[in-house]
Amino acid sequence: MRLGSSQARIALRVSESTMLKSAFILACAVSSAVATGLIVAKNDGFVKQSAADTFTMVQTSAAAFTTSATPSGGITAIPKAADGHFWAEARVNTTVVKFLVDTGASVVALTPEDARRMGIDLKALSYDQEVSTASGKTFAARVVIDSMGVGQSRMEKVEALVIPQGLSTSLLGMSYLGRLSRFEATPRSLILHP
Repeated sequence: MRLGSSQARIALRVSESTMLKSAFILACAVSSAVATGLIVAKNDGFVKQSAADTFTMVQTSAAAFTTSATPSGGITAIPKAADGHFWAEARVNTTVVKFLVDTGASVVALTPEDARRMGIDLKALSYDQEVSTASGKTFAARVVIDSMGVGQSRMEKVEALVIPQGLSTSLLGMSYLGRLSRFEATPRSLILHP
């Protein structure tokens, strides 16, 4: 009789231990899911940002492009515009330029109008770089931008091309984006990590 009672107590202890382990694993899984949901919601703009957060939203629209700044060290989010594209306002040297974000462009591409506003002498450039645009092949001039920034991200000595024809707007390409620690697209915004 004692042997059966002892075995029953051991089986009860094993069962209690297994239940405690299962409850602990379930609690960890639920906590991880909630934390992940909060992080995704915050990055997609579902959670309101407090003044203490280091999150910068670059406000863009077809009519007006403004940048709101927060303390340095934060990330920048470029919201998706109504046309489905990401438009960024960048400070290029001392001039503000509107760019279409284009991860397929290997370098920053400038229209002649934007290059002229930046102080680049178009007549002094050497148009010896063959490039492909939506309008076909053309030649472009290689330039180096001293300073360029979008939101909290800032770069020095950024390679760019001035494309004299076939480009309707300047493009924010990989010679800038590729130097970020990372960037990611969400359904609502493009997030730049300096």
